Amino acid sequence: MKKSTQLLSLLFVLGFMACKKDSTSTVDPGTDIPAVYSKIYGATSITSDGTYLTIKTTGLPDHKSVYYASGNALYENFSGTTFGGSQFKKNPNSISSQMYTFKIPLNPKVASTHAATPLGPIGVAVNGVPFFNQYAGPSQPLTSEIVSFDQYWGHPQQSGQYHYHVEPLYLTMVKASKSALLGFLLDGFPVYGPQENGTDVVTSSLDVYHGHSHATTEYPAGIYHYHITSTDPYINGSGFYGTSGTVTQ
Repeated sequence: MKKSTQLLSLLFVLGFMACKKDSTSTVDPGTDIPAVYSKIYGATSITSDGTYLTIKTTGLPDHKSVYYASGNALYENFSGTTFGGSQFKKNPNSISSQMYTFKIPLNPKVASTHAATPLGPIGVAVNGVPFFNQYAGPSQPLTSEIVSFDQYWGHPQQSGQYHYHVEPLYLTMVKASKSALLGFLLDGFPVYGPQENGTDVVTSSLDVYHGHSHATTEYPAGIYHYHITSTDPYINGSGFYGTSGTVTQ
């Protein structure tokens, strides 16, 4: 009887410890990569050295686009209006596979000096497509480029780098929702859509970096995060809130 009682007590303790671990852990078993990063379904690999996450992608969108070659299964013709009600005008570029390596902080922190976002990739969407900022070139607004955004509000550069400057409609309207986690900037902080809990995010509630801090579905303890909004749909505001990692291609 004594041995049976001891065995039952041991099983209870082990079971309690297992339940406690499952309820608080954000790390996949056997790894040091937070489970939230499994949402980057477009990554070809995600690794960690304990300080930085290394995310590799091809940058190819998983949705249809007029910029895919006509023989590609994801090619879809497009005409009519695009972002901002502009008449769509296709640019001469075509989507091609890339070799991106995003290196972002595993535990992002606010920067003492906030750097401006550069031209080119400033983060990665959950489908592996890079985010770009609100400029077409040095101090050049996107005015002349928005007409070339396809049916999901992305377009490719001359080298075939497909990217999003603004709300990625496929992720907010088809794949997930307008409240969904859309990806991460190079400083490691997450990017969310233009709604929270089904309510539109008001731009005035965000700081100059286009973000704020509170709990989200993926971060119930709270975290700083960026938003695009319906009135200011660009991916980033005045710079990185945290210290930026790197991207190579």
